[in-house]
This record gives sequence, structure tokens and C-alpha cells, in this order.
Amino acid sequence: MLLEVQNLTVSYGNIEALHGISFNIERGEIVTLIGANGAGKTSTLLSLARLTRPEAPMVQAGDILYEGKSILKTDAHMLIQNHLMALVPEGRHIFGNLTVQENLQLAAFSYRRNPRRAAIFSEAQELVFDLFPRLKERRKQRGELLSGGEQQMLAVGRTLMTGSDFIMLDEPSMGLAPKLMYEMFRALRRLNQEKNITILVVEQNAKVALEFALRGYVLKTGEIITSGTSEELAANPEVKKAYLGG
Repeated sequence: MLLEVQNLTVSYGNIEALHGISFNIERGEIVTLIGANGAGKTSTLLSLARLTRPEAPMVQAGDILYEGKSILKTDAHMLIQNHLMALVPEGRHIFGNLTVQENLQLAAFSYRRNPRRAAIFSEAQELVFDLFPRLKERRKQRGELLSGGEQQMLAVGRTLMTGSDFIMLDEPSMGLAPKLMYEMFRALRRLNQEKNITILVVEQNAKVALEFALRGYVLKTGEIITSGTSEELAANPEVKKAYLGG
């Protein structure tokens, strides 16, 4: 088992965002977490990535196991430094004043003491440019001048530069035209198939998420209410009514 979440509770002050959720992900899987706004999806990802917002400190209970070892007390930068997991955040958060190539270089900081850092960077960048040829065309362009779709590609590419085996994406389709959205998910599926990268995607667009993932979990007001293969969830009357428009 790659990731095991055990009875995870997350609170912000007196507000409990997650009420003891449990789920697991095998290596090489694509898994989705779907739910409405406020369901606790982003809180789940922030907790897994060991991130917290200064204006809203996170209190957590339960456990998160990565390859059988607890990471609940692990700092976020150590997950990156050890190439375990990385997050593509909602809203992209690229560095707009840096070029595409500089954004990618910055993301590869964990290799700075590795004697093979130049070769590793070159290999990782080649993978990113192979997945997203538009980024190669615009590698000397500042991030703030990219389209929304290109910025999302850069956010994914930046995460790949960390060398992590497990990537998490928070609402990757947000603000994208359908064509670009499907282009993005095709690239991610290819990454999974060719590089065996494990992917957890949080999506409000349940239809697209279930087309992309092998299986999923449905989160509602901080609780996982059902789970199953994508086909099972897509056929579930409650899931269809609440998230698939009928």
C-alpha cells in the first residue's frame, strides 16, 4: 500500500473540516476524491501534503501512512526533498515574474546537492516538454504571460520536476476550456501509464474525474459517504443525482 489515511480529523479552531476519514491508494493507481464546495477536499490534500495556512492553523488527529510509515509529523519540504509526494495547488500559484524554464528550475531544488543534478534536471525537463509541447515553445516566456491552460500545464510540470512518485492535484480543470481540460487529463493518464506515477485528483467536475480515475471516494461535509470503482460511482443513483446532473 502506498498511502493509508486512517481516521483523519482536521480542525480549524472550533470548525471541524474532516470527521475521521479513512481511505487508501495503491502504487500506480489514479484515484479521485469528488464532492461539492466545502466538502473538505482541499483540507484533505493540504493535510496529506503537510501544508497549513498561517491565517487558519490546522489541528489534525488520526494518521497518514506513506509506504507504512507515518508522515503526520513530517514537514512539507521533507516530502519534496525525499521525492515522496507533491501537490499541484488550486489556483496554480506559479511564479509569474519568472520564465517557464525558471519555474521548472526552481522546482528541482531538492537535487541541488546531487552530483547528477544537471542530468536529472535535463531528464525531468525533457519529460515535461514531451508531455506539454506548448511549454517548450514558451520556455523563455514569463509565467504571467501564459494562458490559463498553459499556466496549469506549468503547475503540473513544476510538480513533476520534484521527482515525486505520487502527485496530488487540486481542481486541475478549474477555469479551463473543455479542449484544454481533456488535453491535461490525457497527459496525466499518459504519465501514469508510462512512468507509473500515482495520482490523486480532487475535482468538482465529477464526470471528468470519473472518466479519468480508476476508482474514487465521495466526500460530503467532511465525511466519506461512499467509494468504489469509477463505473460503480457513475452508476450510483445518489452520486448521479448529486454530482452528475441526473
